[in-house]
Amino acid sequence: MIIQIGLLILGFVLLIKGADIFVDASVGIAEKLHVPKVIIGLTIVAMGTSAPEVVISVTAAMRGNNALAISNVVGSNMFNLIFIIGLCAVIKPIMVKVGEIAKDFWLSIVAAALLLAMKFIGGDIIPWWGSLMFLVIFGTYMFLIIKKALKAKHEEEAHLAAHPEDAPPEVKIRKMPVLALFAVLGCALIVAGGHLAVEGATYVATALGVSERIIGLTIIAMGTSLPELITSLVACKRGENEFALGNIIGSNIFNILFILGIAGLIAPLEFELALMFDTSVLVVSSLVALFFVYTRKTLGRIEGSVMVIFYVSYIAFVVFSQ
Repeated sequence: MIIQIGLLILGFVLLIKGADIFVDASVGIAEKLHVPKVIIGLTIVAMGTSAPEVVISVTAAMRGNNALAISNVVGSNMFNLIFIIGLCAVIKPIMVKVGEIAKDFWLSIVAAALLLAMKFIGGDIIPWWGSLMFLVIFGTYMFLIIKKALKAKHEEEAHLAAHPEDAPPEVKIRKMPVLALFAVLGCALIVAGGHLAVEGATYVATALGVSERIIGLTIIAMGTSLPELITSLVACKRGENEFALGNIIGSNIFNILFILGIAGLIAPLEFELALMFDTSVLVVSSLVALFFVYTRKTLGRIEGSVMVIFYVSYIAFVVFSQ
């Protein structure tokens, strides 16, 4: 038990340091390429911080622990959306540019709704074509978002060429190979830290006799979402709120469409009845968060507190009702 607790602490240390390096490098890449930071958050950072979810869910599918694969994704998405965004808003209100994030936010909700629909269509198993559909939607989304990023880059370059006086002050930015190296290093530390943290936490939870669904929704979901948590908190602390929000929404899209798409093609994914309730909560809470964004264009401390309290209450209900 002592060794596992030590691994858990080491995992946290690696996560914090890795997230710090990764955010620095990713923001540097965005500035170097003149790409909006929200785009970087939705793509590179989102996929990098979701690496632990990929490892856990794909491994679970290969070993036949299919319920764990889905509960990990659903639990991670709820932790990302409700707890992390809520906590970031409590620390520092998040100003939201609705036009930049609305379509991606809606896609994360549609992805969760599609996962719920698979329960009604496939019964206890997500059909293989459902997983393939997830991957097709994800591929289309990535194509469109890269196209959007290239358009934004060209527009900015054209504007600066016509109006050089609008160019931002020269800031010393490390060369691209160095930034890429640090991004890879940071991502590697995040993955290693997430793995160690999950291994340690899972051992403790299993020793206490907790069910597979509960482990997936809580310990493993929170453990694999630690990269998103640390990365978003670091970004918010530095005033990169749109970067943090893009990271969370991008991670949620990646988790359902890519991870469950891959895992479902490896082995049919078992969809327990209890997970239907959890997925429904994810859809409803996503709609509420989107309502906050549309009505006030800001996620303030009140909204953030409501989201954090709701998440803690939900976890308490899930754990004590098993």
